[in-house]
Formats: sequence, structure tokens, C-alpha cells
Amino acid sequence: MSTEQEQRTIRCLVAKVGLDGHDRGAHVIARAFRDAGFEVIYSGLHKSPDDIVQAAVQEDVDVLGISILSGAHDTLVPKIMDGLGEYDAFEDTLVIVGGIIPEDDREELYEAGVAEIFGPGASMAETIEFVRENAPER
Repeated sequence: MSTEQEQRTIRCLVAKVGLDGHDRGAHVIARAFRDAGFEVIYSGLHKSPDDIVQAAVQEDVDVLGISILSGAHDTLVPKIMDGLGEYDAFEDTLVIVGGIIPEDDREELYEAGVAEIFGPGASMAETIEFVRENAPER
């Protein structure tokens, strides 16, 4: 058996939260994750924080990628993090955020438990590498 076959498949949920209707970036990262060998679930548009938490818990994902461009990251992302905590899924889920997040807002998201934030122009290779290196062991 090759090393590649021995490596487990990383399960990812790519989620769009709130009223943000711009999903091109979410589709791009979902495809890149799939092409990298990850199992990918896409939430679809306009999901509430609770919808995303429920999907992450029910699908037992290793990685939750939140795509948000609406500017509501400072309220919606912490709600998702709190929801994961309520299900004791916080420790078992790597949470990354993609979108336009001002530098002044990033520290609050990191303090809430977000592992990394990827803005416009982030390299797909860098994002995939980060996930591979940081996804929780199961």
C-alpha cells in the first residue's frame, strides 16, 4: 500500500453564512480541495450559523471553511464557533475563514478559535498545505 493510500481522507465543509450571495470563491476552494483529494461538502448559500454547525457536526468534518464577504464576519463567525463548542466539536474541527476580513477584525476571530484567515489572492497551494498540516488527527 502506498503512502498516499495510507493517508486518510480529510473531510471538509465549505460553508456560506448569512446573506452573502457571492459564492465564486467558495466554489473555487471546494474544487481545489476536491482536486487535492479531500472529501468536500458544500453548504449552499444563505445558511445560518446554526445550519452550518449542524452540518459540520452531522457530517463529522475535520475542516470547516467559512466563506464570507458580507462584512458580518464579526458576528456570524463567533456564533459558529460558539455552536461548535456547544457540541464539543470545537477541538475536533479546524476552522478556516476566507473572504475580505479587515486586519483590525482578525485578532477577534483568532481569539474565537479560527485557525487561519485567507484573503483575496491567497494561494490555493498554501491553503491546501495549511489544511493538510493542521487538520485534526482522528
